[in-house]
Amino acid sequence: MAPTTQDLSLNTTPSYLARLQDFVSENRRAILVCTAAAAVALGAAYYVSTASPQRPGSGKDRQKDKKKDKPSSKKKKSVNDQDGPILEEVKPKEEEQQNVPLTLEEIAALSVDERIKRAGVLKTRGNALYQARNFTRAVELYTQAIQLSPKPEPIFHSNRAACYMNMSPPQFERVVEDCDAALRHDPNYVKALNRRANALEALSRYAEALRDFTAATILDKFQNEAAAHSVERVLKKLATEKAQTIAATRGPRLPSQTFISAYFAAFRKRAQPTLPETPSQGDQTLLLALDALEAADYAHALSLVNEAVDQGISWDIGRAEALNLRGTFKFLTSDIPGAKADLEESLTLNPSLTQSLVKLASVHMEEGNHAKAMECFEQAIKVDSSDPDVYYHRGQVHFITNDYAAAAENYTKSTSLDSTFVFSHIQLAVAQYKMGNIANSMATFRRTMTAFPNRAEVCNYYGELLLDQQRFEDAVEKFDRAIELEKTKFPPNPLPLVNKALAIFQWHKDIPRAEVLCREALAIDPSCEPAVATLAQLALQKSEIETAIEWFEKQVDLARGEAEIVASLTYLEASKAQLQFVKTYPQMAAELQQIASAMM
Repeated sequence: MAPTTQDLSLNTTPSYLARLQDFVSENRRAILVCTAAAAVALGAAYYVSTASPQRPGSGKDRQKDKKKDKPSSKKKKSVNDQDGPILEEVKPKEEEQQNVPLTLEEIAALSVDERIKRAGVLKTRGNALYQARNFTRAVELYTQAIQLSPKPEPIFHSNRAACYMNMSPPQFERVVEDCDAALRHDPNYVKALNRRANALEALSRYAEALRDFTAATILDKFQNEAAAHSVERVLKKLATEKAQTIAATRGPRLPSQTFISAYFAAFRKRAQPTLPETPSQGDQTLLLALDALEAADYAHALSLVNEAVDQGISWDIGRAEALNLRGTFKFLTSDIPGAKADLEESLTLNPSLTQSLVKLASVHMEEGNHAKAMECFEQAIKVDSSDPDVYYHRGQVHFITNDYAAAAENYTKSTSLDSTFVFSHIQLAVAQYKMGNIANSMATFRRTMTAFPNRAEVCNYYGELLLDQQRFEDAVEKFDRAIELEKTKFPPNPLPLVNKALAIFQWHKDIPRAEVLCREALAIDPSCEPAVATLAQLALQKSEIETAIEWFEKQVDLARGEAEIVASLTYLEASKAQLQFVKTYPQMAAELQQIASAMM
């Protein structure tokens, strides 16, 4: 099957991007910490020279306040208890009077100690009311405590925010306001960060929520799994929302030269249609479009096929070919409905055009309709059971749905019909590898290298499997051979360069050499997505988070369908949140570096 818009390229299996993302996913905690640690180191000297002494109620004192926040399991104290609440030692009738808010003049007349004591009692009573779910009354007491306290107490604001959060309906804006106040006085107050983050998420202010959840996760030294899961949840919401906007406003455009070349390489070459005796202008333009396609001049091919259809093609076979090609380009530009319409019309004009059926199967897979895709393959086999492309692409469908045995069966059938198509051999080896038949897979690759000694693709994908086994020296040897073979082609495929970059990094941690290889790949194809993605991750490894953000922004710009845009935005927004953290908490430099050292 041709690649879906989520795939990097048809024949990169296991795909380069998937392996890169797996590596980053496994190490994302260390990457996050190391990035933050290095970035904050730049501002640490400034912080040391300007930071004020720790004020009461922050740091360790905040931990004490957190303990006070928890409901006590002990028996509630009464006025008869020897060590009962201080303000309850007054007469019972006066106790009721203390629930009446004091005027500003009355508050000013109290001593500082008295104000502190009264505010503490009000907070305790507010906590009891909160536990009893009397949130309105609890808010009143926390408000009185805030007014009485001679100094800002973040916990009073955070507790009142908890009440607003639990009201029906919740008052999220007030939650944010109270947490803002708490965090102004204690930026390390994790409970307030989490409360504000939840409120911001409820208000669909996802970027701000991500900022807070990220900070809470790092401040808690990654021990709070709930906060870590919240980061992932909000990241998905933020990336999805932004991706939908981008997809809706971005005009259709072709993907990279590398991607398009991989797509068309997945189909065996066919003879061009024979023109009628008296061809129309549209007929002749169609042949020019097919010539441009053969020359890998994809932008020109797209322009010419559109022109040919507009000019009018005089015979059904030719028009079916034109619609097949135009539908293919629509698919590549993520115009799935348009691709579907063109391919279906192509089949109406020429029901025996099995390639249109195969490509229509790709469209159905993109729509998530596996059953319809399989129906297309069955129909194609009825039309021409000797077409090896049908079995190869059906094998691809089985492969991406993890049915490797069925995939291998179809690749073998495709090869039996035409053994000259290299990708059937490559994909069979990869399917065997996925099934755990490592020895068979390696043997298939060796046979394929013998049968196709001048095909760079065999060396490149064999190298990928060797890299997966951490046989770095052997993998680099195969990538080097692929790179040399690609130099004989125009345009060369830059993927072996990017694969070698990842191998060099994993093997020797040689980031500068890996970056040089990726830049060589971009010199071949400036829109090579794997090179851009790798450079972004290498920048994170070097703790150059702002540089990583620039590469992630380019990755978003290169992304095709909505799903791919979401994946790219996930990295971008996560990096932005980390950058915000290190700018807000420069004092975390030494501590983060210690955590990073322990993780690496």
